Amino acid sequence: MDHSAHAHAAHEMAMPMRCKMNMLWNTDIIDTCIVFRSWHVTSTSFFLGSCIAIVLLGVLYEYLRVFQRRLDVHIALALQNQSKGKTGRGRERESSRGSGSGGGNGAGTPRLASASPEGDYAHDHDHEESGLLSGRRLIVKSLAGVPVPPVTRALRAAVYGATVFLSFFLMLVFMTYNAYLIAAVVVGAALGHYVFGSTINVDAILAETASGKGMACH
Repeated sequence: MDHSAHAHAAHEMAMPMRCKMNMLWNTDIIDTCIVFRSWHVTSTSFFLGSCIAIVLLGVLYEYLRVFQRRLDVHIALALQNQSKGKTGRGRERESSRGSGSGGGNGAGTPRLASASPEGDYAHDHDHEESGLLSGRRLIVKSLAGVPVPPVTRALRAAVYGATVFLSFFLMLVFMTYNAYLIAAVVVGAALGHYVFGSTINVDAILAETASGKGMACH
C-alpha cells in the first residue's frame, strides 16, 4: 500500500482553497474570488450563476439611477406646487386687506393723486427699492435652494447611498480583470439602460450639447 500517495491526497484535501489574485487580463474560472473571500468560485455552474447575479446588479444600478432622477423631479414638483399655494394665499390676504382699507375711505371715492413732484419721486423710489429687494431675495433663494423636508431628504440620501455603493461594488468586480466578469458588468449596464432608458429629455440634451459639455464619469 502506497502510504505516501495517500498522505499527499489527504494533505491536499486538508489545505484550504486559495483565491486567485490577478492584476492582468485573465479568463480564470475555478478559484476565482469575486470581491469577497467568501464568494469563492468552486465550479463552472457556480461561476455562471455569479455572472448572472452580476448582470442583475448592473440592471439594478441603472434602475437606481433612473429612479433617483425621477424622485428628484417628483420632489421638485411637490415643492413648487407647495410654494405656489403659499404665494396664492398671500396674494389673497393682501387683496382682502386692500379692499377693506378702500371700503373705509368710502365707496366710489377716488383717491387723489399727489400733486407734489417730491411725492411722486418718493413713491417711485419706494417701488424701485422694493423691486431691488425682491430681486435680491430671488437671487438668494436660487443660490441657497429650496429646503427639503427631513423625511424626503432621508429618502434621497438612502437612494443616493445605495447607488454609490452599487457603483463601487461593480467597479471592484471590474477590477478582478476577469474577462467573463467584466462582460457581465457591461451586459448588465447595457441591458438596464435599454430597459429603463426608453425615453429621453430632448430639450435637456440639446441644451447640454449647446453648452459644450463633454463626457464625464458617472
